[in-house]
Amino acid sequence: MQTRRIPLLRCPPVARAAAAMCATAARARGRPMALALLAFACGGTAPVLHAQSARFPDRPLRSIIPYPAGASYDTIMRIVGNAMSESLGQSVLVENRPGASATIGADAIARATPDGHTIGMLGNNHTLLVALGQKTPYDLYRDFAPLMRVAVLDNVVVVHPSVPARTLKEFVALAKANPQKYRYASGGSGGTTHLAAVQLSNVAGIEMLHVPYKGGGFAVNGLVGGEVHLMNVNMISAKQHIPSGRLRALAVSAPKRSSHLPEVPTVGEAGFPGAEASQWYGVVAPAAVPARVLAVLEAELRKATARKDVQSLLAAQGADPYAETPAEFAAFIREDVRINAEIAKAAGIRLGQ
Repeated sequence: MQTRRIPLLRCPPVARAAAAMCATAARARGRPMALALLAFACGGTAPVLHAQSARFPDRPLRSIIPYPAGASYDTIMRIVGNAMSESLGQSVLVENRPGASATIGADAIARATPDGHTIGMLGNNHTLLVALGQKTPYDLYRDFAPLMRVAVLDNVVVVHPSVPARTLKEFVALAKANPQKYRYASGGSGGTTHLAAVQLSNVAGIEMLHVPYKGGGFAVNGLVGGEVHLMNVNMISAKQHIPSGRLRALAVSAPKRSSHLPEVPTVGEAGFPGAEASQWYGVVAPAAVPARVLAVLEAELRKATARKDVQSLLAAQGADPYAETPAEFAAFIREDVRINAEIAKAAGIRLGQ
């Protein structure tokens, strides 16, 4: 059998002797083995080894959540991640990295090896920080590759049952007749519940007193306990208290009625369009992940949120599945920053430089 000469690859000087041995091996053992040996001698530069990276993913994925275990972001990522695991044949391992207004986890996502095996979840807090002028260790626009929002959680305007109003229009009339008499709760100054209530006040033309708590859970407890009168809070936090009468729902802060509270009108239907507010859950990757890998991740996320079992699990959390293109998600992030910056500026809210 005629043997063909295998051209030597450009190798470091120290590897040339080994490369020559590989060429000899071609005659004795055949071309495939010789190429493999030659690739090893040349520091792995031969094209044969690059075939290993053609398959993605080739190991479990890591999903970094900038919030503690049990938070809604953690729960929703686990629901979506489990569906991705079944489809990809690789586990999606959730890693909670909370702290510093959710910037520690976000920075870990941005700094991860950009091979697609690390993704993560961002939310309202990350656009709020930019809108409020807060410095972060990452650049929201430059350091992430947006994939898609996987779920949206509508807010609902709720009041303590002692408030003599059964509709949002009635409450607005009370607040206008009694400026600064009514108090609204938030999970902290500059947070999502703070800006949601500010937006409602601006649209309705009312003045209320702000009572910030150290977290959304404490704020809801304060409302249930009658320490404050109103809160514009996400569906998960409010829904459990509405059937029992501990809280009264006046309006859903969404463009359309929620399947979770179908009898409650939207803020627009109540006469106050423009007061919409929701909580979003978006999956991102490090910015330098190759385009073909991003395409795989986007397709898997889209496939996951289309599953009926995933939609049922999200609904149990009060959330609705969502799907969009990466370009649409990127545009949304910029628009969310712009809207929140306008709301904050009108209310005089600004964090540290």
